Amino acid sequence: MSFPLRAPSRAASQAARAASRSLAGAAAALLVLLVLPVSLVVGGAAPAGAAGEQSQLLAFKDDRITESSGLIASVRHPGVFWTHNDSGDLPRLFAVGADGATKAVITLEGVEPRDWEAVSVGKDEAGNPALFIGDIGDNFKGKWPEVWIYRIPEPAELKDATVKPVKYRVQYADGPRDAEALLVDPRSNKVYIASKENKGGLYEQPAALSPTGVNVFTRVADAPPTVTDGAFAPDGTRFILRGYGGATMYTAPGKPVENGADHSGDVPGAFQMAFPQGESVCFTADGQAVLFGSEGVHSTVRRVALDGLFLPAMAAAPGQPSGQPSGSGAPADPAQAGGGDQEGQAGRPATKAYGPGFLAVVVLVVTVYAFIKFRGPKSGSD
Repeated sequence: MSFPLRAPSRAASQAARAASRSLAGAAAALLVLLVLPVSLVVGGAAPAGAAGEQSQLLAFKDDRITESSGLIASVRHPGVFWTHNDSGDLPRLFAVGADGATKAVITLEGVEPRDWEAVSVGKDEAGNPALFIGDIGDNFKGKWPEVWIYRIPEPAELKDATVKPVKYRVQYADGPRDAEALLVDPRSNKVYIASKENKGGLYEQPAALSPTGVNVFTRVADAPPTVTDGAFAPDGTRFILRGYGGATMYTAPGKPVENGADHSGDVPGAFQMAFPQGESVCFTADGQAVLFGSEGVHSTVRRVALDGLFLPAMAAAPGQPSGQPSGSGAPADPAQAGGGDQEGQAGRPATKAYGPGFLAVVVLVVTVYAFIKFRGPKSGSD
């Protein structure tokens, strides 16, 4: 399958991205200034230890990390996170410790990055930990004939190195599109991509990825608008998709967490993570929280605690509702999970903090999106 469209130049792509970034960043900043005061007035902050409680995990100290666009917790090295810059940088990954200091830099040999947007962790053919990097951004809203995924082994030792990656060519069954979220299910090692569109979609790899042919990804579920990143929990029983203004938790494609709230799947506390420019998300290694990152020199990564139905099975206490580790794809059922949050109250204190103003927030988000879409460069947003 091919799409005979003329690909824009890399310089044009970067120019379009720079123009759209200023609009998106300003809009996100305005969103925070308007939404956060409302949440504090309406319901106050979430109580200590509740779902949605926030804290800063780290701030990147390395001046080379200017646009952290992807984030994932290391499998081999506890307390270490992998990140990379957006377009315009060298083809490299940074291993960063909980103190914010860079521990190692891994460079991909023979790769010219176009628009790196995401990093995830999975396995290679031998079952060893591997890092998947998504060069999947398309600032022209679907003009690239194909995008690429790179896979490298996660190093056993943290030291600077240059490695030759496996490259996978990717197309979509329903045509080219912009995307920023790439996530790997740890149970099946299947790769998913969430598109960044007003009517977003979640796309699944073919039965097996091939390094020699084109891999056609197929839409399997809807996704929220303007998704900027996503990640599976370490046990695969939950996955999260985030945007500029919030995040949604799922038990399976197309099945958001049913927590009894008016807006199922909305992660408590995630709305306050809409600082400019909200780009990355991942789970902590223990599954107890999700981490939100943003672009910018010395940008921060913030931790948002999970509770109740938002917790993956690995992190739920005995008798507490959570996902089904069998991977059946069925949403969690509180009645079968041994009591706990039967009425969907898990995380509600944080949800109430912004729930009454949610309609106003939705109007604001729609207005911001319309401003970016219709007033921004014709080439699209980043």
